[in-house]
Amino acid sequence: MTEERSGKKKTQVSFTIRDEKETRHHSGVSSIVYDPGLDRVHSAGRDGIIRTWSVAKGQIRFCHTMEHHTDWVNGIILTSHGKNIMSGSNDCTVKLWNAQKGFVMSTLRTHKDYVRALAYSKEKETVASAGFDRSIYLWDVQTLTALTATKNTVTTAALTGSKNSIYSLAMSPDGNTLVSGSTEKVLRVWDTRRYTKTMKLKGHMDNVKALCLNFDGSQCLSGSSDGTIKLWVLGQQQCILTIRCHTQGVWALAAPESFHFVISGGKDCRIMYTDLRISSCISTLLALESHPILSLCLSPDLTMVWVGTTDSTIKAWGLPSGDEDGSEEYSHEPPLIEIEGVPAIKQFAILSNKRHILTKDTKGNVQLYDALMAIKVEDLGQVDFEEEIRTRTSQVFIPSWFTVGLHTAMVTIHLAQDENIDCLGSWVSAKDQNLVCDDSDADQKGDS
Repeated sequence: MTEERSGKKKTQVSFTIRDEKETRHHSGVSSIVYDPGLDRVHSAGRDGIIRTWSVAKGQIRFCHTMEHHTDWVNGIILTSHGKNIMSGSNDCTVKLWNAQKGFVMSTLRTHKDYVRALAYSKEKETVASAGFDRSIYLWDVQTLTALTATKNTVTTAALTGSKNSIYSLAMSPDGNTLVSGSTEKVLRVWDTRRYTKTMKLKGHMDNVKALCLNFDGSQCLSGSSDGTIKLWVLGQQQCILTIRCHTQGVWALAAPESFHFVISGGKDCRIMYTDLRISSCISTLLALESHPILSLCLSPDLTMVWVGTTDSTIKAWGLPSGDEDGSEEYSHEPPLIEIEGVPAIKQFAILSNKRHILTKDTKGNVQLYDALMAIKVEDLGQVDFEEEIRTRTSQVFIPSWFTVGLHTAMVTIHLAQDENIDCLGSWVSAKDQNLVCDDSDADQKGDS
């Protein structure tokens, strides 16, 4: 990150203290996709990492991570029959990955703000991306996969005209119809062949956070922070059904292309199943999560739904069979599958030696980190956090040379030079800190 001050460009350098292999999520899981060809689940979240799991025959096996984003990953899309993944992040980039081997193929820096939503046309192999810069960009996946070190020019089509930050997208399978939802509280419908807006649908009273289109793009489901789900007929520009089965905002939707049912979740932690085949549209409670729901993904056989929440654990819940009577007292079993995450770090204290950092996670566990060596020194268990700070505090003054960030739920060290923090303002002997071998009489000094 750079900034201009007094005519000089200043650079902030950051690094994250983490394990060599990060096999589990540290924070909320914002997007989940299922690869039916390989029986794999890909999940992305607020720790900035995409993870791949094999779930064949109900057995969980970690495969690999995809690590190149520097901030929250808000959405992922599986393309090219499972060969590639596209991702959008708060670092303002869209990335194309090799899904099977886990390496990044292209980084697209067209967006000027957070990328919050992606949508995909499987017939045209086109991906749409949108976010807080109010712009929608269309990407041809085949063109992106053909990029090389010398042939690296990318052209994209832009859909402009949104007045507010965009939080949700949905695209018809043929790629001709695109719907966007935003804090403008309306659905905007776009013709991607002419790059024009075709209609604006009003009805929601708050941010439109989730969208789904049916098999031919004629109907759309929308979920909003106003707590409602609406079913729209685009040809009539009309809402034909409003579902009120949540007590708070609806943040995620999942529905088969036939639209005979919809799974919804959101801030109230409730996973709801609504049968759309009957006029009464009875909603049944599938499960009550312990944290707000961020993402939903149906299995190809429609027997389970994968759920990501603001917690780091992923769960798969069973769905009722087609002959369920729609009773609101539907009794679910425990999760069919559970991929456990790691507690998120929520609190920290830089100790007086300006080297060690105490942290506390969501389960009350306290850890000690070393900023100079960039390692976790010790797991202290569920001890008194404030007492540990007092015990480890000494009467010494050392200038501050770093700050700590927890936005990915891991310890990130920021080095900078400004009026408050000077990363070159203090030094220690590298030999005293065991950073070099004692093979010379000369004292070697390392800047912190």
